[in-house]
Amino acid sequence: MAIKDEHPSRPDIAAMLTDQTNACKAAREAIAAGGDVQVSDREVPHWMVAGIAATRLRRSLDRGLPTLGLGETVEILARHRGKQLRTGTIVAADRLSLFTLYFDATGTELLACSGIQRSPSPSTEDSFEP
Repeated sequence: MAIKDEHPSRPDIAAMLTDQTNACKAAREAIAAGGDVQVSDREVPHWMVAGIAATRLRRSLDRGLPTLGLGETVEILARHRGKQLRTGTIVAADRLSLFTLYFDATGTELLACSGIQRSPSPSTEDSFEP
């Protein structure tokens, strides 16, 4: 008797990043350059995911921080009110870019992608004196 794979293979995230938001191209490039991709196996309610995205957008605008696709993401998530969603992240290999992925409840449809650019932290090695 054949044993079923309990963990079906994940969809190709890079291929799913089409034109949902203007962050998709940069997210694909981050994956191609060796970025780390994580997708949650857990469903969360829309209100939680949308609330976090809206708060990020507000704080980013207040602080003048550059974002990519975050405004579009908030608008897209508003159309999925009352549904369960999944999220994921892409951390660029240089760790300076972070992308958040938003999926339907099954994790098979990518709804939106947003990104932020982190500031490089000062190297402690440069300031270290023996």
